[in-house]
Amino acid sequence: MGHTAEATFTSLQNSTAEDWATIAKEFGAFAQNLPERILKHLQLLDGDFGGFPVDRLTHCLQTATLAHKAGKDAEYVVCALLHDIGDTLGSYNHADVAAVLLEPFVSEENHWMIKHHAIFQGYYFFHHLGMDRNMHKSFEGHPHYAHTKEFVEQFDSPAFDPKAETYPLSFFEPMVRQVMAAPKKSLYKAVMDKSP
Repeated sequence: MGHTAEATFTSLQNSTAEDWATIAKEFGAFAQNLPERILKHLQLLDGDFGGFPVDRLTHCLQTATLAHKAGKDAEYVVCALLHDIGDTLGSYNHADVAAVLLEPFVSEENHWMIKHHAIFQGYYFFHHLGMDRNMHKSFEGHPHYAHTKEFVEQFDSPAFDPKAETYPLSFFEPMVRQVMAAPKKSLYKAVMDKSP
């Protein structure tokens, strides 16, 4: 692979418009490969059981399979697929990690659902760990409460069945690429919209 042009500054304080034109050009090419990097990272969950009846990748695939079979749109299905992608790097806040990755590409409703799904799923097991299983009730009345509760009840919670139908990752790859083709919101969206 050939060496590409690089900016010349050693401190942001000394950067120039030419430097940022170089960086913006490189960024565009790098950003286009985000879906591939996301899919590759998701595969780190393969074989990682953590004591569960299925490995974490299978759980994600089953959650997405259930959502797809229920007629949910591609954005929702991608959220279902990636809802636990944070397990590898966010052992103590996996839902936040997934929510941050998805935020530029999904609706506020779906972002909130992923960010809070860990609290809602706690209803089924927090009491076994000496925690408050009704923690989710602090969000009653929130506009996305029912949406998140439905996700956990219908798709996340029942997706630990070794015998359940589970679509392969390849089935969902086009959806990931579609949903992550361009951000809906980003600090840099205005600049990205101008780039070729």
